[in-house]
Amino acid sequence: MTQSTMQYELYRKTTLGVSLTDSLEELLQNSKISPELAAKVLLQFDKSINHALTNQVKTKASFKGHLHTFRFCDGVWTFILENTAFRTETETIHVNVVKIVACDGKTEQKGGKKKD
Repeated sequence: MTQSTMQYELYRKTTLGVSLTDSLEELLQNSKISPELAAKVLLQFDKSINHALTNQVKTKASFKGHLHTFRFCDGVWTFILENTAFRTETETIHVNVVKIVACDGKTEQKGGKKKD
């Protein structure tokens, strides 16, 4: 599995991704779809969610909090923040603890080379 594939799969842990996975598992258990089709649907979800977040979301947000833990492994940053405030142009949301996982969305492995 390439780093690019792993980055795409990150979105499967969102509420939408979990719901899709649960629905596909139910369809598989009831023999309504093949395992190959379920895999294709998940792969398309991975690509589509990444494309939509990259090209269609225009809202900017900032956040400020206490950095509890950070880690960089295999091109993925993980941050644990405490007492954090997220601000957009219209609202502020406060959370006690948040985990942020960040991947470089501008590099994609194709044929072993990075796309800039």
